[in-house]
Amino acid sequence: MNASNLKGLEELKEIVEGLKKEGKKIVLTNGCYDIIHKGHVHILQEMAKLGDVFIVAINSDDSVRRFKGEDRPINSEKDRAFVMGHIKGVDYVVIFGEEDPFEVIRVLRPDVHVKGGAGICERIRAEKELVESYGGEMICLDLMERYSSTDVIERIKRLGKS
Repeated sequence: MNASNLKGLEELKEIVEGLKKEGKKIVLTNGCYDIIHKGHVHILQEMAKLGDVFIVAINSDDSVRRFKGEDRPINSEKDRAFVMGHIKGVDYVVIFGEEDPFEVIRVLRPDVHVKGGAGICERIRAEKELVESYGGEMICLDLMERYSSTDVIERIKRLGKS
């Protein structure tokens, strides 16, 4: 991975504080990003257009297992961070161990927190409230239909049975 864009949370906090002093608009999103596909890349590039600096917080392997099951993730956190760090528009990547991004949001205080998915803003009301509590903005974007890591895994399983 480009060693310069995978950061620990405290190191990234210092970077973000400096960027904000320069007047940069910070955009954050988070997710597992287990199997990167066209839908991910499309929405990530759309998110990157919403500000000057785009940060992707990736769930650690342990946190993915806790909410996706023991057979996930397919790709390790280091592999997922490596791929994410090389997607055009992604400036920084941070790995977090919690199931939700509250600590990342609290520490970085992005100007914009972006999520993708149908009805996602209704399901993550607490994230929205946290972002708005310090004057940030929550934006929800629609995902491309038929593109999710779960869909890709299911297609692979069906192919293996035929």
